[in-house]
Amino acid sequence: MIDEKGEQLGILPPFEALKIARERGLDLVEVSPTAVPPVCRIQDYGKFLYEKEKSERAARKRQKIITVKEVKFSVTIDDHDYVTRRNQALRFLQDGDKVKASLRFKGRQMAHRELGYAIINRLIQDIGDTGVVEFMPRMEGNTLHAILAPGKKEAAKKPAQPRPPSPQTPSAQPAQ
Repeated sequence: MIDEKGEQLGILPPFEALKIARERGLDLVEVSPTAVPPVCRIQDYGKFLYEKEKSERAARKRQKIITVKEVKFSVTIDDHDYVTRRNQALRFLQDGDKVKASLRFKGRQMAHRELGYAIINRLIQDIGDTGVVEFMPRMEGNTLHAILAPGKKEAAKKPAQPRPPSPQTPSAQPAQ
């Protein structure tokens, strides 16, 4: 048994431990039921639950939820439209989101799948180090998909700070 200050009180029967906890106005909480003998602690259980919930809330606030943003292309996409979609994909990757590049084939375009692969591969080349290819382009029905994840961010290097001037010796000071 452990008291509220973290000191060990030794091995006690359950009724004595409960009696001590009630005398101090606290609760007896079983910390490790699988240990031999089981470990119990005297503490305010309501306060313990509050602190636990507070730390879980803080952990949820710190975590980054990665979302998948989709950028759609077509086989007949013009250069300006391609550049706009590429810039969107780059912005999504820089924000830390994954990008799903999809290209839908319509009708007879399925006969020329190499045109679709060329567009998606061009996107992968243009993105370069900003993104990493998670899934290479592959066909699912009449749609070509590729998933890009954000690239690893390099640690920003701090510029070297200038050294303070060394103190001059009295003999080196200019005469006035």
